[in-house]
Amino acid sequence: MSSEIWVVADLKIDGSIRQVTFEALSEAKARLAAKFGGPVCGVLLGANVSSLAGELGKYGAEKVYVVENETLKDFNTEGYTIALSELIKKHQPAVVITGNTVFGQDYFPGVAARVGAGVTMDAIEVDATDDKKLQIKRFSHSSKAIPTKLFLDHYPMMTTVRPNSFKAVEDPKTPEVINEAVTIDPGDIKTKVIEIKAKESDRPELTEADRVGSGGRGLGSEENFKHVYELADILGAAVGATRAAVDAGYCPYDMQVGQTGKAVSPNLYIAIAISGSVQHFAGMGSSKVIVAINKDPEAPIFQKCDYGIVGDLFDVLPPFTARVKSLLSQS
Repeated sequence: MSSEIWVVADLKIDGSIRQVTFEALSEAKARLAAKFGGPVCGVLLGANVSSLAGELGKYGAEKVYVVENETLKDFNTEGYTIALSELIKKHQPAVVITGNTVFGQDYFPGVAARVGAGVTMDAIEVDATDDKKLQIKRFSHSSKAIPTKLFLDHYPMMTTVRPNSFKAVEDPKTPEVINEAVTIDPGDIKTKVIEIKAKESDRPELTEADRVGSGGRGLGSEENFKHVYELADILGAAVGATRAAVDAGYCPYDMQVGQTGKAVSPNLYIAIAISGSVQHFAGMGSSKVIVAINKDPEAPIFQKCDYGIVGDLFDVLPPFTARVKSLLSQS
């Protein structure tokens, strides 16, 4: 086993790198590198991805392993599992990390099974013991508990990390780029990507947005979510929702923020008709500024927000939105 710490880049459909990759690189550099005594390395899997190595170096990657293969042009579970497994077997890193996105959740357990590794999912904290054992923390029991999980004697130690759990900090390096060839038998690919359709939206992606407006069950209907959309569009914000709002059919699941949804960490989070349950707070508690609008003065959200407005959203939100629009037009 080497002492290298790997962060496998999580790529968007358009080929760019997700923010969670930079967050993981920064956290690995800050919390793991000194304890393991090895370099933090990036890993790029795909087709025509070598040009992205410099972006990983910007956040501290000292080496970047690149596996380019046409079979990996579009994400598929089998191809990515084989490629990363073979790379791990060859270089035997101590730790392998990726984002807890739909891609990481899909293929990381399969990689762990192929290489005999220990694996955990959705870490919100990573650290290491003095004897170089990875330990992570993650939410449990509806976010009422945060247990610590310690790895034993299975290597490498693998984990996915929850987006927006760490801060991405630039630490520019000029990484050594190592091109690797992995043989992938087309017969091993059991699924074929026919077409990829991205949901079109003029709003920023929820997990990477600088501003987020979210609505809860108190909005009362899908139609009333137009008030949240209007404010968000004025602010150039993404739109989120609570699980209760999603379960009620007011908006689709991909807008859900919370323990069983997406984690966000914007500079501004506006919670509209949201009570502030621990499950929802688990997904947005790291927001820098939280503004709450709720008619219940005893709502838990008021114990967690920076600014709170007690009032009926239908009385408060229209003039609030108009005022924001007016202020922004003057800037």
